[in-house]
Amino acid sequence: QVQLKESGGGLVQTGGSLRLSCAASERTFRTRVIGWFRQGSGKERKFVAAISWSGAIAYDEEYAKGRFTISRDHAKSTVHLQMNSLKPEDTAVYYCAATKFGTPSSPSLYDSWGQGTQVTVSS
Repeated sequence: QVQLKESGGGLVQTGGSLRLSCAASERTFRTRVIGWFRQGSGKERKFVAAISWSGAIAYDEEYAKGRFTISRDHAKSTVHLQMNSLKPEDTAVYYCAATKFGTPSSPSLYDSWGQGTQVTVSS
């Protein structure tokens, strides 16, 4: 069973930064694409970024590109999401998820999900 665990969320002021982490088993880390999604209160879950084992990366062009950076730590079987220049509208629960496919943006193509980590950006 694929298990994912997010960490690194918290409260930050506008313009601040946070680094989220998604820890996975070594097998999952080597065989799956890992993606990050966000879900604001009462809103649908939306794609942020994804990274494959080989380093192929996809970002949501409108939301994440230019502010967020996704990366893999192979030694720790962890995927990070560095978030800079945070805005109040970035406030959401952030989830990591695993998929066997490329770097898809649709949540329905991901078959395993973590519990999520809350990010709150104050104005």
